Amino acid sequence: MQTINVRTTQNVLIDYPIAGLFDRIFAFLIDLIIFIAYLILAFYVTSRLGIVSDWVSVLIYIPAFFYTLIFEIAMNGQTPGKRAKDLKVVRLDGNSPTIANYIMRFILWPIDVILSGSIAITFILLTKNGQRLGDLAAGTTVVKLTKRGVLTGQEIVQNLTEDYQPLFPQVIHMTDKDIGVIKEALHLNVTLGNDKPVYALAAKIMSLHGIQTDMPPVKFLYTVLKDYHHLTSAM
Repeated sequence: MQTINVRTTQNVLIDYPIAGLFDRIFAFLIDLIIFIAYLILAFYVTSRLGIVSDWVSVLIYIPAFFYTLIFEIAMNGQTPGKRAKDLKVVRLDGNSPTIANYIMRFILWPIDVILSGSIAITFILLTKNGQRLGDLAAGTTVVKLTKRGVLTGQEIVQNLTEDYQPLFPQVIHMTDKDIGVIKEALHLNVTLGNDKPVYALAAKIMSLHGIQTDMPPVKFLYTVLKDYHHLTSAM
């Protein structure tokens, strides 16, 4: 399965599989249903209020026309349909797309979806990284967020070598609940690009346990997980 290395805000690379064609089609259909429901509701409300006019129609269609662009910018590479199917737009170099990348995808979107989306489907199937025309122009693709990017306790123990030396032995005093909070913070960072919980949690752990390190917050928290599971598995 073709994968892409996605770089988090803390410069950590997470390997994600390229989104499959059917997942992308289902995400599109979900967005289409929302799009149609919005138009029906908007025109129903304006007609009931008696404010139907050409200008009102234009005002209704503007957010509908920019539906994909607005949501991908606001939701960090996702639309409601993409989020429902755990899909996300990323750049091929692993970095988060810029507004310019989203705009380029949007500009070519009408070409991709004409002829019942046959152009987009053809390019997604034939290109190495599952890119439609808009993706090719923007240097982006769509990935499937099936991997949380956070190792489970069992996986961490399995990946530890016998001669592993914990860097922060103080974490032995932490609880399983504390470890769960760390995993959730890392999960939010990977899937939503939200780094605030990571920064806050890393600072709190360092303060509570008297740890001094220049290690980046994400790497520090992963190290804490490894140290904790190594120390507790040896008890």
